[in-house]
Amino acid sequence: MPNDINSYRLTSLEEPPEEYLAQIMREAAEDAFIRQEEATKKYFEELQQNILKSKEQWKTTNPS
Repeated sequence: MPNDINSYRLTSLEEPPEEYLAQIMREAAEDAFIRQEEATKKYFEELQQNILKSKEQWKTTNPS
């Protein structure tokens, strides 16, 4: 069995140790959390841009 998770390869021939599985799951959860934060930030930035565009369109079509 490899001494380091970076050298371990998942195969159907041997079961990974629990520590490796736990580390893989922890890293996957961290990656998912980071991607979710980035997606949420991008969503609200785009939403804000769309609001500003809509306001400009409204001003153009409905002058006071």
